[in-house]
Amino acid sequence: MTQLAHPQDRSPQELDRLAELAEDVIRRARAAGASQAEVAANIDVGLSVNVRLGEVETVEHTRDRGFGLTVYFGQRKGSASTADLNPDSIQATLDQACAIARYTEEDPAAGLADASRMAHAFPELDLWHPWDVDTPEAIALGIEIEAAGRAHAGITNSDGASVQMGQSLSVYANSHGFVGRERGTRHSLSVALIAGTDDGMQRDYWYDTQRSAKHFASAQSLGDMAAERTLARLNAQRLSTRQCPVLFAPEVARGLIGHLIAAISGGSLYRRASFLLDHAGKQVMPSWMTIVERPHLRGGHGSAAFDAEGVTTVDSSLIENGVLQRYVLGSYSARKLGLSSTGNAGGIHNLIVQPGHAGGAGDDFAGMLKRLGTGLLVTEVMGQGVSTVTGDYSRGASGFWVENGQIVYPVEEITIAANLRDMYANIVAVGNDVDPRSHLLTGSILLERMTIAGE
Repeated sequence: MTQLAHPQDRSPQELDRLAELAEDVIRRARAAGASQAEVAANIDVGLSVNVRLGEVETVEHTRDRGFGLTVYFGQRKGSASTADLNPDSIQATLDQACAIARYTEEDPAAGLADASRMAHAFPELDLWHPWDVDTPEAIALGIEIEAAGRAHAGITNSDGASVQMGQSLSVYANSHGFVGRERGTRHSLSVALIAGTDDGMQRDYWYDTQRSAKHFASAQSLGDMAAERTLARLNAQRLSTRQCPVLFAPEVARGLIGHLIAAISGGSLYRRASFLLDHAGKQVMPSWMTIVERPHLRGGHGSAAFDAEGVTTVDSSLIENGVLQRYVLGSYSARKLGLSSTGNAGGIHNLIVQPGHAGGAGDDFAGMLKRLGTGLLVTEVMGQGVSTVTGDYSRGASGFWVENGQIVYPVEEITIAANLRDMYANIVAVGNDVDPRSHLLTGSILLERMTIAGE
């Protein structure tokens, strides 16, 4: 697999050019009467190749540019953006933002993040690993991955394999004098396979995503894993309606953590649209559970020295001994709530759910199955049946029925339901089988009980 940095990496010069443009536009905004201004500019480059049944389906090269400007006239805000960085387009964007700001209503919470919160240190986070893969190499790799999966007996068709290369340069600058430069790469491989025929067909997939292509799983192992997952779903059954323990596989478990973040994020809170409103300092998970944010992990999928407003990011606890320590806030939502920014404008940074249970350290996946005993292993969820307002959770699911810690048969066409408040409070264990392919880092999560709606 080719893994070479571009021989002439021009990203520093490109970042300097974006920074100079951003600073110039901020000066011009101030000259036009804006009391504050901020700019976010980016250049994204990518290659995406899709193959199916050994043939090329699509090849897409991308080079996208974005330039967004926000100006404040006192506490009146105007925003405009363009994908064209030529001077006339930039001037038109500036004129539009200023015009909008002059006619909007004042908002007491509007404005830049506090100047004292701007980042001053920019550690090397190991996020930049250009992959110098050309189109023929990407096609060959996609065909190799798909062929590895299709070679398994019982695989009858394919939904194709994908190879994607991506690199992003971005600059955020504001009238506090802050200029932050970021560059990052993200590459991915995936394959989806089909087993069985007619009404007995099943589909599943596997993928890998990395900052550096040299860390990819092998083409063979990706194809093997996709095939094994697909074949394991054959002859799936439905369950009768019941209540039982439920184990969420790691790649599904991070969705549970995503719902937690949504419920404690500023937008949900100041709109009073969260079941965890006014829960800071309260017990929301078992006393053995801890969740921490680590923004400066080298190579992390969510690593950043500053947030989308230039506020410095810091290590902090989100859940400690089961108690919610803080919310997830940018400066606007913080002001609406009478609080301070947590450095999370734009989202969370590398959230780590620490493995464990009431008796001690976390188990591997086999150990989590034993801890489940008899119940449902969920490997896929479908639908949007989650309410941040009430905490009600009801989603279609598939997976496996487990007895005495052993997988017995695949399960499909069921619905799992509970309330997130109860689900979080009754977590039995978190595994050490962490899925590293996300900025939400968790192992499998075992819940004491959910309602299974089936036949």
